[in-house]
Amino acid sequence: MRSAIPIAEVQTFVSGPSVFVRVTTESGVRGIGESTAFAFPLAVVAVVDALRPALVGADALQTTDLWLRMYRALGWRGITLGGAISAIDQALWDIRGRVFEEPVWQLLGGRVRRAVRAMKVLPTGTLEEVVGHARQAQDEGYTAVKVLLHQHDHHTMGHAARISDLVGRMAAIREATGDDLDLGVELHRNMQPGNSIALIRELATYRPLFVEDPIPPDSALSFGEVSAKSDVPMAAGERNTTIYEFREYVEKAGVSFIRPDVGIAGGFTHMTKICALAEAHHQGIIPHAVPSGPVATMAHVHLGIAVPNWEVQEHVDQERDPFTRMVDQVPRVIDGYLHPIDAPGLGMELRDDDLRAGEVAVFPVAPDLRADGSVAIR
Repeated sequence: MRSAIPIAEVQTFVSGPSVFVRVTTESGVRGIGESTAFAFPLAVVAVVDALRPALVGADALQTTDLWLRMYRALGWRGITLGGAISAIDQALWDIRGRVFEEPVWQLLGGRVRRAVRAMKVLPTGTLEEVVGHARQAQDEGYTAVKVLLHQHDHHTMGHAARISDLVGRMAAIREATGDDLDLGVELHRNMQPGNSIALIRELATYRPLFVEDPIPPDSALSFGEVSAKSDVPMAAGERNTTIYEFREYVEKAGVSFIRPDVGIAGGFTHMTKICALAEAHHQGIIPHAVPSGPVATMAHVHLGIAVPNWEVQEHVDQERDPFTRMVDQVPRVIDGYLHPIDAPGLGMELRDDDLRAGEVAVFPVAPDLRADGSVAIR
């Protein structure tokens, strides 16, 4: 029986919206993780600082016990806590892989697919620009894209004009790309149940792979009302952080796909449970992976290699600045698929000096406004 591997140090690095964590053991083995609680990264750092005394000296291999200690200690909830626990948990699994000299996906049960299908998230813009982005993605080898269909300007439009413009955009993209490209539709929580149902009924003609987050994630019951009156697969869950929240969406919201994020939904320890819950209901996994950094992206790839109901993984190109300054090697898309790095653990290392020199993302409190000046729903 292997002896304990005590934790000696827990470090944090902030770059852009991401908080990276490195856990180092007394024997010198190191693991890394990433929080994707992007709105308030410095709050995540404060939570990791508060959790550190409970981690130092503990056995790094006791991932489930440490997860429960961090989550249950104060009966607290939310994305900031979820981000801190998730980054730490990823780092502990990275350590586990390095100790046993296996990639994380192997420790999760082994390979169920050769690679993870990537879904490129298209930039917003005019109709012509978005159509061009979709064609470019096809040329790059992608077989799926996600369209941020509802844009900021749509909040100032009247009902009929907004529906007409959104449907026209979807029609143009489908006509330009044909049926060989799967189109995911992101409505980004910008609508109410009634007008989103009206829109989705017209979008169904264009065979979307899914429609995501038509309404805010305030109520699984409200989401279920939309799903019950829609004839397309529905997706939701990117702001959920625990299996307990996902249970309500899986059982009550009428979803075909759930959208957990390894950077806020408990890391590997908890994500595997969330995925299994969906699998028991024949629902697929389309993880929330943008605007993730390279560590969380790679963590998703390892899950995707091992989780049977992993459908597709959203992605933006990370072979560029600032991602290449965060780690020694970034996730790559080859012929439309993401591949794990052939190395123990997650297979990557943080670039400390570049991370320390990076800026912390600060998001302004500037919600979209409607034509009358009132705050738009989101």
